[in-house]
Amino acid sequence: MKEKLLEKFKELFGGEGDIREYFSPGRVNLIGEHTDYNGGHVFPCALTIGTYGVARKREDNKLRFYSMNFEDVGVIESSLDDLKSYKEAEWTNYPKGMIWTYNEKGYTINSGLDMLIYGNIPNASGLSSSASVEVLTGLILKDLFGFSDISNQDIALMGQYSENNFNGVNCGIMDQFAIAMGKAGHAIYLDTNTLKYEYAPVELGDAKLVIACSNKKRGLGDSKYNERRSECEKALSLLQKKLDISSLGELSEEEFEANKELIGDEILIKRARHAVYENIRTKKAVEVLKAGDLAEFGRLMNASHVSLRDDYEVTGTELDTLVETAWEQKGVIGARMTGAGFGGCTVNIVKEENIPEFKENVGKTYLDKIGYAADFYVVEIGDGPQILGR
Repeated sequence: MKEKLLEKFKELFGGEGDIREYFSPGRVNLIGEHTDYNGGHVFPCALTIGTYGVARKREDNKLRFYSMNFEDVGVIESSLDDLKSYKEAEWTNYPKGMIWTYNEKGYTINSGLDMLIYGNIPNASGLSSSASVEVLTGLILKDLFGFSDISNQDIALMGQYSENNFNGVNCGIMDQFAIAMGKAGHAIYLDTNTLKYEYAPVELGDAKLVIACSNKKRGLGDSKYNERRSECEKALSLLQKKLDISSLGELSEEEFEANKELIGDEILIKRARHAVYENIRTKKAVEVLKAGDLAEFGRLMNASHVSLRDDYEVTGTELDTLVETAWEQKGVIGARMTGAGFGGCTVNIVKEENIPEFKENVGKTYLDKIGYAADFYVVEIGDGPQILGR
């Protein structure tokens, strides 16, 4: 793959100069959904699939971008003098946003660049292709411009800043953090309120992670993501009239149940209940995984999906069909939607010997009910972003 990318880069942009190669993973969240902007815990891991990049500094202010995933679009040109988000700029708004963020944070990008990418993350799947491109760009800029004092955690925070302030998506920190800080064989138990984190080994024994992609396209910005976030903020502000808390993630189940009447509105109570209970589920899930109780981890994954379906209402027919069919299959330890919802993917822990029939049975039911096919990926937990060939 590296050779193919390099060849294409040279064909488009010429072979002279200091051309460098990079990789940034995708991520999947095992449990802890819609908790990251509610001051709760998340438990994501980086994957061995992701985004490859080839890049080189230019002598002028020109920015030239090309994606091998959207070859019909061709080279998209921009300039350091025009770092604004445009609909017509398509995927290049993500690298442009990172360049803009570097400048905002005092790391001056004083010359343009040529950049080619190829991602083997399914597009719009909920496995964070956009955050993968942001972290990839962050690493490219750090490397090409010699900003050695920037850490991977800094890159994650800049990715979130860029998403919030350049691309207008009010996302939490989880996606960029999981990608930038990934470690093979481990998930990251992250307190999104404090950014305190620890690596927890994910030992699945005779089981594997299987991602089922619904192929229902969704974009975070035009989904109900921002609406859910605002509903949680409203619920929090009503609870704060009595409680000294700065986030829903600080509440225990008992505290929430004793004070939920302060919220008053049934919809807002449901949204807040998910944020509180999902945070507690995530804490429990990490404990049971460390204790080697994979069956209980699976039960908590299942409960997470029920809460996302009934209280948070972000699943939809496609994801519910994938998960509810998965629950009926032999060898399934746990299954839930992952990502923002409204399309995207589910994450499943399936015994290896049952994976072929799992894919066949869930795939058939999904096709019959939804009318188009789902795709399945058996994935491994990988490391964070890398400079290749060094």
